[in-house]
Amino acid sequence: MSFRFRTLATAAAVALLAAGAAQAQQTVKIAILQELSGAGASAGTNAKNGAEMAIKEINAAGGILGRKIEFTTNDTQSNPGVAKGLASKVVDDGVFAVIGPTFSGSILVSMAETKRAEIPNFTGGEAASITQQGNPYIFRTSFTQASAMPKVARYIANNLKAKTVAVIFVNNDFGKGGRDAFSKAAEASGMKVVADISTDSGQVDFSAPVLKAKQSNADVIFVYTNEEESARALRELRKQGVTKPIVGETTLTGQKVIELAGDAANGAVAHVGLTVDAPKPLMLKFKAKFFQEYKYISDHNGIKGYTAPYMLKAAIEKVGKFDRVAVAKALHGMSISAAKEPGVLMDLSIDANGDLDRESFIVEVKDGKQVVKEVLPALAKK
Repeated sequence: MSFRFRTLATAAAVALLAAGAAQAQQTVKIAILQELSGAGASAGTNAKNGAEMAIKEINAAGGILGRKIEFTTNDTQSNPGVAKGLASKVVDDGVFAVIGPTFSGSILVSMAETKRAEIPNFTGGEAASITQQGNPYIFRTSFTQASAMPKVARYIANNLKAKTVAVIFVNNDFGKGGRDAFSKAAEASGMKVVADISTDSGQVDFSAPVLKAKQSNADVIFVYTNEEESARALRELRKQGVTKPIVGETTLTGQKVIELAGDAANGAVAHVGLTVDAPKPLMLKFKAKFFQEYKYISDHNGIKGYTAPYMLKAAIEKVGKFDRVAVAKALHGMSISAAKEPGVLMDLSIDANGDLDRESFIVEVKDGKQVVKEVLPALAKK
């Protein structure tokens, strides 16, 4: 081989390597970790679908700072141990950010892996403890129980004029955190919890818990369980002829609950941070696009998943480069306007802990649909 030919061959090889490196730099890797099977399949599947739809939209619009998003989707099986293992794997794969898991018990263990690698991690989990551990890389796409429960407690006390409440909750990280936050908020609003009723995750028979709540003669029954259990609780409450107001948080009136509970869901009231029926043009547009893509109506988890890539996009564009540590720092204290970044759907702000603040809603199920009764302002605007 002549010297000139060897030189040309070497130059060609270098050019190919450079092209390969450039191609690698044209994408940003995101991992989606969600509950696609097990007890959290409904929540996780909605969140996964929302996130994937947002990523496709961002890529179609040119990506983030010129880079397309490359993503993988992983099933945690609603198992915290599996979630932790998957988080470790995607960290080793060099992802820039992680979306999920949604179940509080799973994110509480898996986020240790993303924190170790300084990777921004978005979650729809609501347990207050998630953002109370000083992890600078965890960010919510939902309300924390600490901010949501005072809103619903004030509504029960002021609008329903309740003095006593019976609480039915699921005995896991999510349920216990919510029960504790609600009980504290109820007391602050002048109400007394007269029945504190624990149920199991995946519980099928709600006859005993409902009977206890009924016998307490509380003014209001507050239900805080996962979606499938919420539907079973509503059916049993109607079966036992309970006429007292039934109130809850987001999981009580979700789309999946309405489908599973049928007529038993009618009349249930909840405070929700997100609903596709919110009187917001961007939200209604999301509802239509999601239905067109997946042939069913998204619940609040779909919205949580959808907004995460757009929150990440806004932070990266603010920083102006793909620096995970800088992006995480930028997210703390950041306000994102829906006018400038329509993908977040509603104006929001993120505090120093990674918790977000925005408007929320009191809804009632009527004729199988969520109907917004009241729009509650962001806490910062009160």
